Amino acid sequence: MITIKTKEEIEILRKGGRILAMILDELEKEVVVGNTTLDVDDRAMELIEEYKVEPMILGYNASFANRAYPAASCVSINDVVVHGIPNESPQTFMEGDVVSIDVVIGYEGLVVDSARTVGVGKLSPQAKQLIQVTKEALSAGIAAAKAGGYVRDIGAAIEKVVPKKFGIIESFCGHGVGYSLHEEPMVPNYVMNGPSPKLEPGMVLAIEPMITLGGIEVEILEDGYTAVTADGSLSAHMEHTVLIAKDGPEILTLS
Repeated sequence: MITIKTKEEIEILRKGGRILAMILDELEKEVVVGNTTLDVDDRAMELIEEYKVEPMILGYNASFANRAYPAASCVSINDVVVHGIPNESPQTFMEGDVVSIDVVIGYEGLVVDSARTVGVGKLSPQAKQLIQVTKEALSAGIAAAKAGGYVRDIGAAIEKVVPKKFGIIESFCGHGVGYSLHEEPMVPNYVMNGPSPKLEPGMVLAIEPMITLGGIEVEILEDGYTAVTADGSLSAHMEHTVLIAKDGPEILTLS
């Protein structure tokens, strides 16, 4: 069921969204040559405790996995699309790496979700372009999230701005958020066929394009969570929690 949030709930989500953005601002600083994915996750837990919020993915059991997720953050490097586990076999950041950080927090009983991709040191021109294209895809998707429109408008807008040489991951998509980690509707990052839910004021969506420098197929590693590009190509992931408001979309996860 698609849920509509109340004015009071929206205000809580605004506050939680600002906290999450500030947490991600700090986590970006950990993504430097010589640091590890564990450094990011340890810092995430420190900040979660400091802001007195809940780490919503720690202990979360995804429908596709046979165990609970073991960390407070997802840290995905290069060909890892999403759900990179930072605290099991930690990886060291190297010059030129493309790193996505995804964190979900609970604040006063409500949930906000955001991700961003950053580079380590000097990036290749292709990696720079990948990050820029993914940012543009997220911006386009958010701009299309207008009351009175349809969920499919978001995917259509994303698809329109992504050049043909890039891949748009279809195995994972955006979703409703607020009362729980994943709610209806699902928000694909490509043009949907068939009926599509109408966007109404008070809906809250996690919009999250995942773009690659190659194909769209993914494989899940033996750990049950880490999703990598099947062809080994670089990937990037950007995400904001967005309120569908009467006067246009409002990004809740900005500092």
